Amino acid sequence: MNKPLKDIRILDLTHMLSGPYATMILADLGAEVIKVEPLHGEGTRKLLANDEKNSLDGMGAYFITLNRNKQSVCIDLKSEKGLEIFYDLVKESDVVVNNFGADVPARLGIDYDSLQKINPAIITCSVTGFGKDGPGYKRPAFDLVAQAIGGGMSITGKNPDEKVRAGIPIGDLGGGMFAVMGIQAALLERAQSGKGQNVDISMLDCQVSMLNYMATMHFLSGENPHPIGNSHFVHVPYDTFPTKDGEIVIAVITDNFWQNLKEVVECPEFDDVLFDGQPGRLANIDFINQTLSNKLSTQSSEYWLGRLEEKRIPCAPVNNLSQALNDEQVLHRNMVVDLKHPDGKATKGPGNPIKLSRSNDEIFTSAPLVGQDTNDVLVKVLGYDQSKIDELESDAVIKRGTSK
Repeated sequence: MNKPLKDIRILDLTHMLSGPYATMILADLGAEVIKVEPLHGEGTRKLLANDEKNSLDGMGAYFITLNRNKQSVCIDLKSEKGLEIFYDLVKESDVVVNNFGADVPARLGIDYDSLQKINPAIITCSVTGFGKDGPGYKRPAFDLVAQAIGGGMSITGKNPDEKVRAGIPIGDLGGGMFAVMGIQAALLERAQSGKGQNVDISMLDCQVSMLNYMATMHFLSGENPHPIGNSHFVHVPYDTFPTKDGEIVIAVITDNFWQNLKEVVECPEFDDVLFDGQPGRLANIDFINQTLSNKLSTQSSEYWLGRLEEKRIPCAPVNNLSQALNDEQVLHRNMVVDLKHPDGKATKGPGNPIKLSRSNDEIFTSAPLVGQDTNDVLVKVLGYDQSKIDELESDAVIKRGTSK
């Protein structure tokens, strides 16, 4: 296997979306990710598991996507013997990731302060709603909560009276993405210092970070921006426009693009010199958008996209998921891959967006059955003998599942 993280072992204590998304990316990049589950399995296994449309042989879309390239080990971490097994795994691992509530890791004895005594080089990462400290750090949070409190919902939608969350769960996914960045940064630092550390990821922090230049604009102006749909507060035309058979987007962000657009649409109304500069277009945004909509609605999306692309004007169809996942560029980039079930059946899902020039083997193994790898991990990683493993299972400390 030629993947960049192939020598990194990660213990994955995550559930739901933000944490599993982080460890999925790390597993895609080659890390050995051992999913440590309770004896009954991680709760996300149940999501959509019995939904005929959205499951594969009892494995729901959430789990089959987020847990590819991982192993499953079932250990009762609330038992003394179970915790001992986990500590043995920590000695042989590089990273421990969780997205429990803020105080849960310390209560279970799996927080950084506890684990660094066992392995000083261990890196831990906790993804929580609000971080490990502060006046509101104990509050529970899921995607919608993060999007709301982080300000993003206030600028999403078409009007100030109807706040809308992003269509993709950016609150959860943002936490997962920043967790990957933090873990990799800690691994690089450890290569120099030899010491581990804790990576503290707050979903709220991530949402505020992604406000980016809009937050700076707020501090400069003192104003709260409001939702403006798909348009832009500077560039015109920059919006969604109807065609004869669908919708397309056009993003004119330079005056040169505007001149090229005029050649494509051939609207005499646009020949006013006032519109040749951005300030004039912004001042007449409603007129320009309406005139452009009227013109574009006379021909198909394919017709207009062809002509716009010839002039290198930024544009695109407004795809549904079926169209996006069948786009030739998406397919060329291997962004649709087979997601397998351990029984051999398969569906499809999104690939790995991180493409490396030299260490970029793209291999996707199936999400594991409950406890599927318990025996192998205890033998190969920890060197436990079979009689000890049998005894641990008899005492309900571990659970061994069906192998592939």
